[in-house]
Amino acid sequence: MKLISFVRDGRVGFGAVVGGDAAPGVVDLGAALGGRHADLKALLAADGLGAAADALRGRAADFPLASVRLLPVIPEPGKIWCCGLNYGEHVRETNREVTEQPTFFLRVADSQVAHGEPMLRPPESVQFDYEAEIAVIIGKAGRRVSEADAGQYVAGYACYNDGSVRDWQRHTSQWVPGKNFWRTGGFGPWMVTADEIPFGTVMTLSTRLNGVEMQRATTEMMIHSIARQIAYVSTIAPLAPGDVIVTGTPGGVGARRTPPVWMKAGDVCEIEVDRIGVLRNPIADDA
Repeated sequence: MKLISFVRDGRVGFGAVVGGDAAPGVVDLGAALGGRHADLKALLAADGLGAAADALRGRAADFPLASVRLLPVIPEPGKIWCCGLNYGEHVRETNREVTEQPTFFLRVADSQVAHGEPMLRPPESVQFDYEAEIAVIIGKAGRRVSEADAGQYVAGYACYNDGSVRDWQRHTSQWVPGKNFWRTGGFGPWMVTADEIPFGTVMTLSTRLNGVEMQRATTEMMIHSIARQIAYVSTIAPLAPGDVIVTGTPGGVGARRTPPVWMKAGDVCEIEVDRIGVLRNPIADDA
């Protein structure tokens, strides 16, 4: 399944994308499930994905995908864990060393936008950079999850652009300021459920800026695997349905190019993951 969060006719909902690429439609899962769940996160917490799969059987699209405005896949995650320096090429281009333990920082929900929505370059900086990443959406609660069991906790996967305001990221040793400007990250377009991407599947991720490829890597190039990341963060705090783990970016970021490449108003940035799809965001200046 491809699950989305959306707004249509002023109403917030969630659903499944069905049909082919030529004319995709949406099954309104909120309605199909009798309005029992406020959003996709609530569905994961209450019923898991089985209820959604049952509701889809034999049901035609309720309306065209083009008639909705997408929201970030999980609009209000309880936690957004972001893994930094998790591909060897990116570690080398930043002149850092591989660490024994994964490096994590947190993003806040309103630093994100959906597929198709503009990512905003703040007026305080011109150093607005892209980062192609794969987001893991957690499907059930757990604490101190082992690496061997980590796959049981994954609801699905989405594309993520960990948009970064580099000079603010470098103000101190703490990266959080440069990672949390309002509406600077992209999350979408949908979550592909874990039954379609078996745990441990090798995925390819890439970035295109104005049609030019800037990054490309596969998940087998990660330093700390997705299983390791789930085990690590679940030791710090319990996993909850709808939590998001953003798993790191490969080399090729704009800050480390000669000369640097910064995103600016009018640009279009695309993050593609072969098993998921394309997250596309125009770039605009924040007022």
